[in-house]
Amino acid sequence: MGTLGVIRAFAPVLATDGRGDIVNALFALSWFATAGTGAYAAAKSATWNMTNGVRLELAPQGTHVQSVLFGVAATDLATDGYTGPMIDAREVPRRTFDGLASGAIVLVVDETTAWVKQALAGDRAELYTQITDKLGVS
Repeated sequence: MGTLGVIRAFAPVLATDGRGDIVNALFALSWFATAGTGAYAAAKSATWNMTNGVRLELAPQGTHVQSVLFGVAATDLATDGYTGPMIDAREVPRRTFDGLASGAIVLVVDETTAWVKQALAGDRAELYTQITDKLGVS
């Protein structure tokens, strides 16, 4: 509810200007879960869908809403003990601004998340087997 509260607080200001952008940083875990990430993945999944709804609600006032999705950004906090694929943390804002400039509403900024997005169209049992193999998580 915190993300929605912040959007609700800023939406009237953006409406007054008649333009503006809202960017929600989400993660590949918006689309799948692993052992130990259930509650976090559920929260990100809910935020993913809330972002889609807010995008439709705010479009008439000229506010552009973008979802930015990525796996793990290489930071001290996120990578402690993690050895799977990571994106350079500096690339996330760079690609986000490029996405805003192009008008993207959903921006996937790393190869792992692009792979997850593509795999969602297939068999979920196969997806989870591949997640275990590719990301080294269960």
